[in-house]
Amino acid sequence: MARNDPHTIPPELLLKAYRAGIFPMADSRDDPEVFWVEPRMRAILPLDGFHLSRSLARTLRRGKFTVTCNAAFEAVIDACAAPRPGADESWISTRIRESYIGLHEHGHAHSIECWSEGRLVGGLYGVGFARVFCGESMFSRKTDASKVALAWLVAALRRIGAELLDCQFTTSHLASLGAVEMPQSQYLQLLSQAQRPYSSGEVSAARALADAVADGLATGAGEAAVLGLPAGFAALRDDASGSSSPGNVIAQSLTQTS
Repeated sequence: MARNDPHTIPPELLLKAYRAGIFPMADSRDDPEVFWVEPRMRAILPLDGFHLSRSLARTLRRGKFTVTCNAAFEAVIDACAAPRPGADESWISTRIRESYIGLHEHGHAHSIECWSEGRLVGGLYGVGFARVFCGESMFSRKTDASKVALAWLVAALRRIGAELLDCQFTTSHLASLGAVEMPQSQYLQLLSQAQRPYSSGEVSAARALADAVADGLATGAGEAAVLGLPAGFAALRDDASGSSSPGNVIAQSLTQTS
């Protein structure tokens, strides 16, 4: 399989890079080379600062989309890499694509998908470790689809006690949703704090929640067992089990701090 090709980036190297605050990009979809990026300015979306507009809250409550986690990772990354009108060449090369699929198979890359009438119409993917999620890219084929995916991501990360949602670069779209920019040096401080060792109480709480949602624990080399994004997503689903629309629970949780 292509992802086992020696030219792909090994999962352990990718994860090591993210833990150090850098990430790979390519100049084009066909570029066989990658370069490592450490921005001077970094964008994050504070998990207690997501801007939930009234229109997006209505979309969530109406359950316009069916939302899943890790149901179509390859389809999401392909949609993110697809040409877009008026956009520059995609930085998601074939090599990067296969490398992230490998990282997904190791449990550290995740996707959130939005579906409408059985069709994939929006979503996002990124890398998760410790109390950190690094968003890589998102796409939308219907109004608000990517925003709904991001709302679910924020709510799921908050549900498991995550602390840092990295957006890499600022865009007007992300800024409208609450993203802020800071120097890389400040980002690295937040990144280090979010990777501190887990207390026994945190691990116990993670195990209890994992047992409650029957979703298992995500582990990384040399670190305590902790919950990952899929477990947080499953916990949200459990929270919403008695609601006519799971989006009601998401909108309510985000409204409390937005």
